[in-house]
Amino acid sequence: MECAARLHREARETNQRRLLVLSGDAPNTRAAATDLFDETQIDPAQTTYVGPAEALPVETLDPRQATQLLGTTRECIVLDCHERCEPNALGQLVGAVDGGGLFVLLTPPLDSWPDTRDEFDQSLAVLPFEAGDVTGHFRSRLVSTLRAHRGVAIYDVDSEQLVADGLTDPPQRRPRPEPTPPDDPQFPPEAYEACLTQDQVDTVSDFERLRGAGTALVVEADRGRGKSSAAGIAAAVLAESGLDILVTAPSQRTVRPCFERAGELLETRGVLIDRETNPQRLETPAGTIRYEPPAVAASLPDDPDRVIADEAAAVPVPILESLLDAPGAAFTTTIHGYEGTGRGFAVRFRERLAESSFAIERRQMSEPIRYEAGDPVEVWSFHALALDARPPVEQLVSDASPDTVVYREFDGAELLGDEHLLRAVFGLLVVAHYRTEPNDLARMLDAPNVSVCALCHDGYPVSVALLAREGGLDERIRARTYEGGDLQGHMLPDVLMGQLRDEDAGEPVGQRVMRIATHDVVRSRGLGSELLSQVRARCEADWLGVGYGATPELVSFWTANGFRPVHVSTTRNERSGEHSALMLDPISTAGRELFDRHARWFRRRLPATLSDPLSDLDPDVVRAVCRAIADPPALALDKMEWKVAAGLAHGVSIVETAPRGVRRLVYHHLVAQTANLSDTQERLLVRRVLQAHDWASVADALGFTSTPECKRFFGNTVDVLVGEYGPDWVRSERKRFG
Repeated sequence: MECAARLHREARETNQRRLLVLSGDAPNTRAAATDLFDETQIDPAQTTYVGPAEALPVETLDPRQATQLLGTTRECIVLDCHERCEPNALGQLVGAVDGGGLFVLLTPPLDSWPDTRDEFDQSLAVLPFEAGDVTGHFRSRLVSTLRAHRGVAIYDVDSEQLVADGLTDPPQRRPRPEPTPPDDPQFPPEAYEACLTQDQVDTVSDFERLRGAGTALVVEADRGRGKSSAAGIAAAVLAESGLDILVTAPSQRTVRPCFERAGELLETRGVLIDRETNPQRLETPAGTIRYEPPAVAASLPDDPDRVIADEAAAVPVPILESLLDAPGAAFTTTIHGYEGTGRGFAVRFRERLAESSFAIERRQMSEPIRYEAGDPVEVWSFHALALDARPPVEQLVSDASPDTVVYREFDGAELLGDEHLLRAVFGLLVVAHYRTEPNDLARMLDAPNVSVCALCHDGYPVSVALLAREGGLDERIRARTYEGGDLQGHMLPDVLMGQLRDEDAGEPVGQRVMRIATHDVVRSRGLGSELLSQVRARCEADWLGVGYGATPELVSFWTANGFRPVHVSTTRNERSGEHSALMLDPISTAGRELFDRHARWFRRRLPATLSDPLSDLDPDVVRAVCRAIADPPALALDKMEWKVAAGLAHGVSIVETAPRGVRRLVYHHLVAQTANLSDTQERLLVRRVLQAHDWASVADALGFTSTPECKRFFGNTVDVLVGEYGPDWVRSERKRFG
């Protein structure tokens, strides 16, 4: 394959990457890939094969282990797509190929590839569907991008024909200019000598502002621009100066470049104490750099001096908000990339950041480090995986309202045939939801249980929802799930049957709202609610449902649209850092029966969970969830419990004597909402009564000057409830104390 040698030579000469497709029968493509090392100057030691074990004589990873290469670089990565072609793996692996290297795809014959079914297709075939029900639209689109893009060579190994040579005949490579440090640097020279581009120099210079408190720095860049390394260089200098730096990111793997650059600089400066004991903790005589996952970092453990959130687009906004309690913070994020979307980060977080007391600095990095600008493989990957998908431009949809929109449903074939529509729909989802990833593009195009609906203004989507069919399971599957078996693709029935022990919950058919997104320029106009209303009116199912990371705003949104809670998860989601709320909106009689029994049970068991596994749940989430419960629980206080409650305001009784009665009174109010209490009063009741926090921690959390003041405020608050909900004789009891 002389074509591979020419392609690799051009990649090296340009310090860009090239893509080589070897299509044909699996054994032939693997044999051709083995021959690459004889035909080119590629180092087998710098090559990773992702596919079946021992197919190539190089380092091998299972396709499900592709995440191990995030944050690393290879001269060549060979991805075997015969048995599994997963979009996420494409996104993870393409970014790990270094400048001058090759990304190699082993594929079935391209003409027939869209019609073949593999392991990833099987994962999309949620019961009762089978792999044959999965369409091949994603791979049809993938093949068309491979054939259309520059820098992509295609070699048919079965016929030994070169379909496309992938050569771009680029202009002669120009030497990259040496970066120059700022005129009046506050960081030491070694920090700027560690920078590889002027972009990095300028970004590290921006980090100088974090030497003092009161600054928040936002760094946005495409993948491979060195933003994490710049953060690591800056963190090293700040730690050497005596600051404690807390670094958080979706995973330890994500922050590897940050810690590597920090460790190298600290070693150069001769101040690194110990690097071997814990690679995620770097110590200097004066300060420290340490990693914590987002859910832990949210509490700012050990009061760090500065916080750096790497790949912030993939960290939930509530956690990012909590980081603003640190004296200074930096947020780095990818604009177009597998890790997340910087646009979504900007849309969701910029308002919170603007409302903070920080002076805000922004930096956008554009100069690649791993490869030269104009890299054709980067252009291809953005297009193929829709990493650069955007919603419609604001001017086209700014006048949208519920009166101007038209309800539409799109199937995969229609989206495949209209690239602008596809990118607009997917762009809305990418911006609105931090978990949207390349696999979702394939799911949207191919999964038989997923449907796409939207509201369109002048033909442009302004609000989009992805729905997943769930339930409708036969008796055998329901029994297996009830007995502890795995059930993929049926999130709500799985929880109801498994955790909540309702074997019959998988029989009714439902539609779960997987994602819902509204264009940022027309938010708060009722379009999301209008879309849900249209979906409900057309829904041929027993129930609508949703599961999401619970925040007060989201609970209120879903409640306003007719959904009611049936479960709050007792553990936090690892990615969102939040407890998940599950809500149902019944449609048919079967759906109503399912909802009624779970709504009743949820109402009965919620108080017990709030004092134990949900004792750390945000009190405002507790309040919103309680307001969403349809029917208030019975008060059911006995005479002595009413007397204890009536005496709290006057100091003649204490809540610890009979907490059950006060708990029932508080819970009833939070659901019924007939007494007029302030936000602080309700938060106090939640923390002290329902979540059973001690007086000192409650007083501190709510800003009381002392515990006695908090107790007096509590007694007066309960007195309001006694006056609102108590029987007539209790009102007479209150008058005895004035």
